[in-house]
Amino acid sequence: MPDSFTRTVKHLGRLFLSKPMAEPVEMAGRHVIVTGASPGSIGYETARILAEWGATVVATRVRDVVRMASSLKDDLRRHGADPDNITAHRLDLADPDSVNAFAAWYRGRFHGKLHVLINNAGIHKKTLAPLKTAPLTDDGFEIHWRTNYLGTFHLTRSLLPLLQRTGLESGDARVVNVSSGLHDRAENEDLFDEGPLSNEEPQRDEPTRSKEPRYHSWDSYGKSKLAMVHMAFEIDRRFADSHNLRAVAVHPGVVMTNLTLPQAFGGRMGKALHRISSALTSLVLLSPTAGAQTIVMCASRRPLQGGRYYERCAVAESSLDSQDPEAANRLWDLSERWAGTLAEPI
Repeated sequence: MPDSFTRTVKHLGRLFLSKPMAEPVEMAGRHVIVTGASPGSIGYETARILAEWGATVVATRVRDVVRMASSLKDDLRRHGADPDNITAHRLDLADPDSVNAFAAWYRGRFHGKLHVLINNAGIHKKTLAPLKTAPLTDDGFEIHWRTNYLGTFHLTRSLLPLLQRTGLESGDARVVNVSSGLHDRAENEDLFDEGPLSNEEPQRDEPTRSKEPRYHSWDSYGKSKLAMVHMAFEIDRRFADSHNLRAVAVHPGVVMTNLTLPQAFGGRMGKALHRISSALTSLVLLSPTAGAQTIVMCASRRPLQGGRYYERCAVAESSLDSQDPEAANRLWDLSERWAGTLAEPI
């Protein structure tokens, strides 16, 4: 695991390098889902850019969906693009009913066509003041694991038949998992130390209900992002040759978004302090537009090398643990078992 000093030096050095940009690609006729597209986020910029390039994009968020849709459509008009390229829908990855309802809605609305699934949505609780006690979801999972990985796996599994069919018909379908450089905070053994995925009696090799004696929210975030890398690589191993379905993992860089900005302060003085802190933060973090570039490139460039980890619009090295196919296969099978306990979409 790289130490914090080395990571910081590496990040600061890259701030002085030119920011790589994705080359525009004609995306007309391509159907894309982008999860986690709140205004000011990487997902928002990803959805906007791909819609400007002609893709039919569905953007999701948990709340204020109408406001997100209105903002995206206004941005498309300002850039001379068709606002009808964007459709918005609610999706809460931590709620199985929400995932099932979204998958059913999408299948009916877009007649089973899905060329690119961009799994961007995620949470990172208390970025500046890491939690030392595990927050749990309503169904008893550690919140980062449940939202960032399990919810994303559930969604991907629900949409997998569409991706496979579209891959066979068009010759090119993709899953882009937005991971993080922090995936190297976790090791593979961390993925399998949390108890069962269902309500059955614990099995020795089944992950995931949180009982960690020593908790740090950054470590849990990193664990969920390691799982995201494994999932991308395993999709590519399983379905690239048989269904023309490629999958990659992406580190977008350290980006100034709602996840990294401090919470707003109260009062007039608080607002002034928040503006100052935001301005200082912008000096050391990438803009959401810059952070979206590698995701956009992986969603659009043809051909794309699947089963790889991308950073700064190029193939990069992920952690050694993430390159273990046995761990990825084991995690996939256990996650399948868990997802199989959830109600299927209506």
